Amino acid sequence: MAEPRLLSTQQIAEHNNAKDLWIVVDGQVWDLTEFAPEHPGGIGIILQYAGRDASQPYNEIHAPSLLNKTLTSSKLVGTLDTSTISDSWAKPPPQQNPQVQLKNEKPPLFTLLSTHDFESVAEKTLAPKTWAFYSSAATDLVTHKANRSFFDRIWFRPRVLRNIRTRDTSTKILGQKVELPIMCSPAAMAKLVHPDGEKAIARGCQSKGIIQCVSTNASFPIEDIASSLSPSQNNDPSPLFFQLYVSKTRAASEALLRQVWSLGIRTVFLTVDSPLAGKREADERVRMDDDQQGIPMMTGVGKPLNDKRGGGLGRITGSFIDEGLDWSDLSWLRRHWKGKIVLKGIMCAADASRAAQEGLDGIVVSNHGGRNLDTAPPAILILLDLHRNAPHVFDTLEVYVDGGIRRGTDILKAICLGATAVSLGRPFLYSLNYGPEGVEYLIDMLKEELSVAMALVGITALEQAHPGLVNTNDVDYLVPTTEGHPYAKKKRNQQPLKARM
Repeated sequence: MAEPRLLSTQQIAEHNNAKDLWIVVDGQVWDLTEFAPEHPGGIGIILQYAGRDASQPYNEIHAPSLLNKTLTSSKLVGTLDTSTISDSWAKPPPQQNPQVQLKNEKPPLFTLLSTHDFESVAEKTLAPKTWAFYSSAATDLVTHKANRSFFDRIWFRPRVLRNIRTRDTSTKILGQKVELPIMCSPAAMAKLVHPDGEKAIARGCQSKGIIQCVSTNASFPIEDIASSLSPSQNNDPSPLFFQLYVSKTRAASEALLRQVWSLGIRTVFLTVDSPLAGKREADERVRMDDDQQGIPMMTGVGKPLNDKRGGGLGRITGSFIDEGLDWSDLSWLRRHWKGKIVLKGIMCAADASRAAQEGLDGIVVSNHGGRNLDTAPPAILILLDLHRNAPHVFDTLEVYVDGGIRRGTDILKAICLGATAVSLGRPFLYSLNYGPEGVEYLIDMLKEELSVAMALVGITALEQAHPGLVNTNDVDYLVPTTEGHPYAKKKRNQQPLKARM
């Protein structure tokens, strides 16, 4: 195969319009004349860099492998002759909208003391659209706020005069040892926060011995995320789980599952609480900039674009999800996935019981971070619903809690109430603002808080936790007592008014 020809900056600069459009990315010169009009983010951002080096804006959004996967080899016209680079050619093109200098720069990482500090920094320093996407929740934010506040309504009942000199925060999740009873929840398009996106989260989680659950809507292909990890030792299981949104095109989901399996990942979290996205008004109000539109996702579909309703990333990127998914489709999933299956998004005891009957390996009690159905029950209240109305599920599958966890005390309360582990989403995204070091710092912070809480409650290992260490009286009256309503009856069908007259 012939070597790509060497091209000078003067040659490249001649191809600087919509009818003849070349750009440079990481030293490679690509002909985007045909592709640019079809670019999901619009032709505008590509035209800004026509005949120039677009490496920086490209790498801020896209995975390095995307061009090679998207375009044919015939579109690679050559390589950049770096000896011809001049200051004028290397200078970025003028911005259509001047960049605003942030008044609030990120403080040093060591000054942050809590997950709330990470959130505060993120609000001040992330791009407005990124903050709106990750912080937003459904309509009036009732469930979003309750996820947090209900943990505050559960009180500890500490034991004293216990020898707590040595404490162990480790546990097992689906037979896999982890250093903490926490997982990183799947979250879409983490590259909006940091150029390394999910890869940085994966490295941070692996270094601290916890599991990352990778989203179907990750901003890197799953193989790129897996390859960013350190090689496993002693045939250790993969530190990654995979979250699946089932596509309307089942063949696409089947191919994705095969790819995930080939990487040694053996657990799938099937999201069941999001057949479509809720109305997230803060996300809709902030429209995407040109360079944010068309952000790639692992699925290759559902790329974000502004529309007449606004710029809601969750709504627009979820268009590929199969709204017809039901319990019968578990047989389809089992045909194409031989590993463990966890249902993510259980919100009542009846569905938890059904999951146990179906022989699943675990469930996540979750309301999707309050982002879909507002006034759905808070996560910790769902856990209590299971205890009252379907206690057998704790004997047959693992139960995880996702929603509102911000402190080590929150983690311990969930463990006392029967959870195997908890999962956190937004805190990991906000910590990613500092790269993999921020992720590691967050995990260390939570580990210290959990260890201190264990000591002060009077236990030294998580298996010693039990419901008697917490007082739930403040919320017990809100826990349902039956599957149906305790007294309201469904209105019988009535004849039309005209027929009765």
